[in-house]
Amino acid sequence: MRFLAIKAIDGFQVDAALWQPDRKPAADTTLVVMVHGSGDSYQKPPQSALGARLAAKGYSVLAISTRQHDDAINTENFFDVRNDIDAAVRTGRALGYKTIVMQGHSLGNIQVQYYAATTWDRDIKAVMLLGPFGNLPWKTRTILVQNEDSFRTLVDAAMKSLREGTLDKVLPVKMHYFTGQDVPVTGQHFLTYRWSETSVADGTLWIRRIPAPILVVRDQSDGIIQPFEPYQLLAAAHAEGSLAPSIDYVILPDTKPVSLKGHFFDGNEQPLADVIAKWLADRHL
Repeated sequence: MRFLAIKAIDGFQVDAALWQPDRKPAADTTLVVMVHGSGDSYQKPPQSALGARLAAKGYSVLAISTRQHDDAINTENFFDVRNDIDAAVRTGRALGYKTIVMQGHSLGNIQVQYYAATTWDRDIKAVMLLGPFGNLPWKTRTILVQNEDSFRTLVDAAMKSLREGTLDKVLPVKMHYFTGQDVPVTGQHFLTYRWSETSVADGTLWIRRIPAPILVVRDQSDGIIQPFEPYQLLAAAHAEGSLAPSIDYVILPDTKPVSLKGHFFDGNEQPLADVIAKWLADRHL
């Protein structure tokens, strides 16, 4: 295991962890680039739990902390995260890897989808989405906020920040969140992720534009991602005109009560690693 500091094209430092199997050349090894969810990092599960497990199965893992890690949650511009992911992919190539697989967990799933759908590099061979939502702006308004007056107040505040040039500043009003709390959010985050009129964080839009095999995995006890959400992605990937050559959906059995822990595959780390490794091996990756 190694720790890296990578500089994105706009100067942001992307901290990362690299797990590599013993005595296996990079050129002969598949590299999994992992992108975390809201306010998480490469140090949090499932990234931290998968690194050593996949390395033991012969895969390398490069897990990064994007510019919305930890305390920067709900502050970033969606489009800027692409720079973080691109820096990781280019670092992988510089280290000698010729086969790359993209993996995104939770919020990271839409960031990875966007990258894979708009970057058709031939060495990106597959995409894996763990605990993915379907349509984030719809989910934010309908499931998270569930209050039209509050949502309209957020829209007005975000648009005001756009006009005033303060998009990177925290709005004077907060957004209701899956934790049950009202949390701070910037104008640029709200406009690029949360409002359907301006957001591009809709997986049903991007998944059909990914020209690579896709794996979707949800823990049965996931309390954040509703059971129907992965099926939104499957339906989009199977729609007429979809570029996705294949998509597979795996529900990991879990007898524990539905909770936030299920969203992070808590207690299900080894089965998750086994599913990923088998899926990759079946595709000769």
